[in-house]
Amino acid sequence: MELRQLEILRELGALGSVTAVAAALHVTPSAVSQQLSALQREFQAPLTQRRGRNLSLTNAGLALSRAGVDVIDAIAAARHAVEVFEAVPSGTVRLCGFHSAAQALFGPVITELRTLEDAPKLHLADEDVAQEGFPQLAARYDLVLAHRLAHSAPWPSDDLQVIPLVQEPLDVALPIGHPLARRAELAPADVAGERWVTSREGFSPDDLVGAIAAVTDRSIEVVHRVNDYGSVASVIASGDAIGMVPRYTVGSAHAGLVLRPLTGITASRRIDLLTRPENLHRQSVQTVIAALRFVMARLVEATELPPPRPE
Repeated sequence: MELRQLEILRELGALGSVTAVAAALHVTPSAVSQQLSALQREFQAPLTQRRGRNLSLTNAGLALSRAGVDVIDAIAAARHAVEVFEAVPSGTVRLCGFHSAAQALFGPVITELRTLEDAPKLHLADEDVAQEGFPQLAARYDLVLAHRLAHSAPWPSDDLQVIPLVQEPLDVALPIGHPLARRAELAPADVAGERWVTSREGFSPDDLVGAIAAVTDRSIEVVHRVNDYGSVASVIASGDAIGMVPRYTVGSAHAGLVLRPLTGITASRRIDLLTRPENLHRQSVQTVIAALRFVMARLVEATELPPPRPE
């Protein structure tokens, strides 16, 4: 039994003919008859009866029609509740992000939303998962800040909407005074022989170190595996190793480092927002998306690599 069938039965009781019901609902008489036949198959008692050229409801049909009014009214109320919920600009939005994005974006987004009247209420969380784990987070959060390497497989499209934010370079991070800091850019062969601090397996920096090993046909000496970029920066600044860090979202951690672009391989990652399709109907979610886009654009605009020191 479907809502449309109950609506047709109700109109038939009011209008008395299939033709009139079809005209009222802007469908064909054949479509009305098919829906009535499908509804009748669910009941033993006849729901309609012929009276000359007209079709009227039996007592069983009248009983179902009256009960159907309550169903139609409840569905209409539910739809209205959803419409009101979607239109409320100050609704609660659950946003999660991986660590570097959270550190770079959460505070500025809160500040940006404070400038708005009836701003959404943010519930923030950080999630440190490997690339393939981000789509599953959309079941728990309204918006998921996710990253993947530019050359990796796209996000799954089933029950998931993807909103691109930025394509972020991952740069080679060197301690101040390192000989390679004098160069404007670095090739895989320049860095393959260095000691490395990188992430755990399954995360972008480790994937790039693997790519460096592949294109140079060399074994890379990984001496530390740390996922937090602040800790990575501390290790690099000490002079014990070099690493890869994201250019825009590394934040203040780059203050003690020299960043240089890596050529010869695609050293960048996409930062996207993942969400369930129904969330995009909510005004509060759209407001947070706009704030994230604005903050990210401002972050990119403000980020410049310092020039190399003269030889």
